[in-house]
Amino acid sequence: MMKALRILSLLFVSSLLLTFLSCKKDDPAPPPVTDVQFDKLSKTWKINTVSLDGVDKTSDYTGFQVTFSGTKGTPPFNYATSGRPTLSPWPASGTWDFGAAPETQIIRDKGTADELSVTYAVTEATLTISFTFNGTGYSARTGVVKGAWVYTFGL
Repeated sequence: MMKALRILSLLFVSSLLLTFLSCKKDDPAPPPVTDVQFDKLSKTWKINTVSLDGVDKTSDYTGFQVTFSGTKGTPPFNYATSGRPTLSPWPASGTWDFGAAPETQIIRDKGTADELSVTYAVTEATLTISFTFNGTGYSARTGVVKGAWVYTFGL
């Protein structure tokens, strides 16, 4: 009887050990979408093409760059431009945050008179930004910058 009890105890303990050892560890929670998108966006992007209402404006934007930066998870973030033409729908710098759809929308200069909803698509090496601009542009003079803009960038 003692021998049978010992064997049953050993089987029970072995079963418990096998059960706990075979349990899979919980996968870590995936990072928030905003963190993933921030990592993709936070670079210096160099212009490839620009269009305004379907008309090519790339020659006006040679050397144009936009840099998205900041600290992941602590908006608002920053942006800075360089090489922009005399008249542009881009200010020299400002802030940005993700919109309601963080995979495709950012809000430039949120909460200011210059607030602008921007649609974007980003991969590891390309960025496309589109928006409709209704202001007079950022420079010392005014001109035609109103309309639907599409910018494509690379690294």
